[in-house]
Amino acid sequence: MSNATLTQLGRYRILAELGHGAMGTVYKAADPLLERTVAVKTIILATDAAERAEYEARFFVEAKAAGGLNHPNLITIHDIGREGEVLYMAMELLEGVELRELLKRGPVPLARALDIAAQAADGLACAHERGVIHRDIKPGNIMIVRGRHVKIMDFGIARMRVSEVKTQTGAILGSPKYMSPEQVAGRRADPRSDIFSLGVVLYEMATGAPPFAAPNMAQLMQQVASAAHRPPSAVNPSVPAMLDLIVAKALEKEPDARYQNAAELAADLRACLAGVAEAQAVLPAAAGTTLPLAAGAAGTATLDLEVAPAEPPGTGGEETAPSTGTLLATQAGVHFPLSRRFDSAAAVERLKEPAAGGVGPRGASSPSRGVRALLDRLWTDPERRTFALAVIAAVAIALVIAFL
Repeated sequence: MSNATLTQLGRYRILAELGHGAMGTVYKAADPLLERTVAVKTIILATDAAERAEYEARFFVEAKAAGGLNHPNLITIHDIGREGEVLYMAMELLEGVELRELLKRGPVPLARALDIAAQAADGLACAHERGVIHRDIKPGNIMIVRGRHVKIMDFGIARMRVSEVKTQTGAILGSPKYMSPEQVAGRRADPRSDIFSLGVVLYEMATGAPPFAAPNMAQLMQQVASAAHRPPSAVNPSVPAMLDLIVAKALEKEPDARYQNAAELAADLRACLAGVAEAQAVLPAAAGTTLPLAAGAAGTATLDLEVAPAEPPGTGGEETAPSTGTLLATQAGVHFPLSRRFDSAAAVERLKEPAAGGVGPRGASSPSRGVRALLDRLWTDPERRTFALAVIAAVAIALVIAFL
């Protein structure tokens, strides 16, 4: 049986071909038993006995790994089977747009990028808790359904932590542009590898370009393994400093220095999203109190202070603290949103801390290299230092005004 002549797989009636993937072909099919339309992924077994055994083992490991997952941000596996020389997996049929198609238009709006990344992190957190590592997180494997709902697809090279599949030592499986340093080096991947890959996707959404690019595979792998990335704000000035810090922690070369689980990453992304949302709400407002910030050749930069009215008790969900107002500092297009919903100082301090339980050549008490470098650049540059001090002073004034 060949792909060209497939009309039936088990109980599934083939309707159309949807595309080819790294592990096989995907079809649109009808399930007459449950009266629904599904996607069926197939693998045609090789004629070579050794290769056939490896492919078949890999397929069933994938099916076992993905079939045990149940989460809104992960594709659902319905059934697996074999028909002659064809192995197949039936899964939910998603109707939406792949993230890679959105990226062809350029950077994704910041709030949407943070929401997409947070949902993907939620899905990965579920998979990792069940011992499943995706190992190929990239824009082509992230589907946006109904305009905003994220689904991680194609666990084609997902593995259980204890895999029945014996692969060639050093064999590379995945998309090098989005792979972690340990993957390009042929070392064992773990959940933090997926976190690195999601960090690359987040960077590309925020800037419109991936953090690592080279004319050939060898140079690309070298960049992934050892080259420092440019902060996203250096590429897209509208990116807030908080997102620079999140990306820096996700893209640490040493796994012990990264986020240690995807749930932590999701929490920081949503904290950043809250700050971005409030900043966007303040931007259209008329300027409030204007304070001198820093003089320059082009004139005097200003700091606009807008004090938000206090909300009645109980209207802010879990928030019980009084309003501290909203401060929006703008200089050369860089925005620093601060609000009662997003404690920037606390979040930055947490990002500066070493990964919990992390061990390795960096030492357990060393701060993140990416974060440390960012803070060093901020403090050693006289203009940036002046700007930072002005922001700190303005925050203090905002707090005083809010409590008067």
